[in-house]
Amino acid sequence: MTGKRLLLRIVTLVALAALVVAAGAAARTGRTGGPAAKQATVKVALVTDVGGLNDRGFNHLSYVGLQQAQKKLKVQGRVFITATGADRTPNLKSAAQQGYGLVIPVGVLFEFGPIDDVAPAFPSTKFAGVDVQWSALANKEPNVRGIQFKEQEAGYLVGYIAGLVIKRHPHGGKQVVSGVGANKVPAITRFLAGYQAGAKKADPKVSVLINYANDPTFNDQAKCKETTLNQIDRGSGIVFEAAGACGLGGLDAAKEKGIWGIGVDADQGFLGSHILTSATKNVALSVYQAIADYKKNPSGFKGGFDKIYSVKNNGVGFGKLSKKLSKADRLYITKKVATIKKQIASGKIKPPTQ
Repeated sequence: MTGKRLLLRIVTLVALAALVVAAGAAARTGRTGGPAAKQATVKVALVTDVGGLNDRGFNHLSYVGLQQAQKKLKVQGRVFITATGADRTPNLKSAAQQGYGLVIPVGVLFEFGPIDDVAPAFPSTKFAGVDVQWSALANKEPNVRGIQFKEQEAGYLVGYIAGLVIKRHPHGGKQVVSGVGANKVPAITRFLAGYQAGAKKADPKVSVLINYANDPTFNDQAKCKETTLNQIDRGSGIVFEAAGACGLGGLDAAKEKGIWGIGVDADQGFLGSHILTSATKNVALSVYQAIADYKKNPSGFKGGFDKIYSVKNNGVGFGKLSKKLSKADRLYITKKVATIKKQIASGKIKPPTQ
């Protein structure tokens, strides 16, 4: 064997030995090299409430937040669809069992049993409930974070707008506005309390009708439509539907009867020019921020409290004004409500919660 061949064989053997040592080290440490391998995949599950992703409201907005996190934060996301109320607890349990480190249940109805049933059994899984009040949970588990909104502030803003409009343009000679709640739960009560106070701020002479459709599912459009029609019969010229998907029925009634409707949660102006404005909750932002917090430190994700979203931190507000209003009306309302919004953000105005 020549000297060159011997040298080549020695170099080859040394290289092979180095590869074996490196492979053994990788097997012992669980690393396979490269930046992507050094960071475990962050898995996030979104559990919808009844209504699906096309509910034009809460579920859709939460999904938008998840999509933004998937794109910007590169997390792995999955959606568990809740078809009926009976699916809430099984869906939460399935998400935890399948290794999703952060589970996000959407809607207040998860607060009444499902989270208390599932969270204690999966202490290493983190939960962030949209519209869930941690402090109202029976177990108050440390691995659960509530995501709450100051609905009274959004309600106050749209109530103020309603008051301004009905004062300038009485309906049938009357200054009457109304609000419909799907069911009497804290978030809806806050919306309507703020709405009534805001309307009275704009027009002390306005009459405000408040009624509940008694729909525990938040999805029965016929019930909200019936409740709204009753209010219209009593003279309401503007109706605020604080009722989730149920409220779509009420907004349809407003369109049929030629009065103004006010949407909720999302900017529902896409439903038509009869939508005066909407009381909005920045659900997408809240979901995105919860996921960002979790990705930053999965094991240290803080639970045991309620994260609050308000006018001050861009968590609640109001949607665009209908172009069916005259330009003069839109300019007048925009200027007036901007002042009110600043006063709410500064704490000068504190809308009531009930």
